[in-house]
Amino acid sequence: MSVPRKPPTKLTATVLDAPDPHRLAVFYQQLLGWEITADEPGWVKVNPPGGGTGLSFSEEPLFRRPTWPSAEGAQQMMMHLDVEVEDLAEAEAYALSLGAQPAAFQPQDDTRVFYDPAGHPFCLWVRT
Repeated sequence: MSVPRKPPTKLTATVLDAPDPHRLAVFYQQLLGWEITADEPGWVKVNPPGGGTGLSFSEEPLFRRPTWPSAEGAQQMMMHLDVEVEDLAEAEAYALSLGAQPAAFQPQDDTRVFYDPAGHPFCLWVRT
């Protein structure tokens, strides 16, 4: 049996569901220094300056905040974003000023785990 030829593909975005996609897009726009490139009812996209793979935010009225670390019977985290920074303390203070919430459990000295305004976990980390 022959395998069909792989068609051209391009990953354009990771999509995060949220009850308020615009609010979440503005958070990541400010955190990453990216641009809002699409803003429609129920859908917002941010991209890095100069182009490249971005983040999209889709309205999900039944969104439930994930629990991290995972707990039996709770909505588990399905994915998270890792954001490399040069200065962890400076990046942590900035993320907090934007509305990020620190996770109670911090697994490593070179990484800080936060929740974005919708409750998605994300990590700020510094290369050691």
